[in-house]
Amino acid sequence: MSPDVSPGRSPDASASAGPPRRLVVLRHAKSAWPQSVPDHERPLAPRGLRDAPAVGRALADADCLPDLALCSTAVRARRTWELASAEWDTPPPVRYDPRVYAADVPELLAVARETPAEVRTLLLVGHNPGLQELVLDLAGDSLDDALEPVRVKFPTSAVAVLAWHAPTWADLVPGAALLTWTAVPRGRKDGG
Repeated sequence: MSPDVSPGRSPDASASAGPPRRLVVLRHAKSAWPQSVPDHERPLAPRGLRDAPAVGRALADADCLPDLALCSTAVRARRTWELASAEWDTPPPVRYDPRVYAADVPELLAVARETPAEVRTLLLVGHNPGLQELVLDLAGDSLDDALEPVRVKFPTSAVAVLAWHAPTWADLVPGAALLTWTAVPRGRKDGG
């Protein structure tokens, strides 16, 4: 099954010289709920094991490969990252940050703002409701119809790509970005 892709608009290149910065927001793949396992240690469910590689393929197909990944320390987020990035020839460096687990928008912004200026595309792998709220806050009150699906639901394996022009990641503020692409990649049961 192909990814459920919502086309977006390209950022206005006239807003600033040079290529835009991109924040790729990825909610972890579907997790299991085994009894007596702490939330932080929950593994991926069979569907999550199929969907995470599909996310990696979708990001490659959309030319949204990151220069750096920031990932929650939760098992389900780490495994999502491992399976998605295994689909790429050369995965970028990853930083596992405990602040991403159960983070709200201010915490997620604080983590993203620490990103080195040379990073143009950052992948953030984490959890809801923080990720959904982050996408909506960064995209602001845009009239773009691309935001509507994110307002309704940001399911497991959902990807949102936000772009904006700024000299550094420290300049990332609510309302500054444009949602350029969303997808919910799903893997097939036969592994393809």
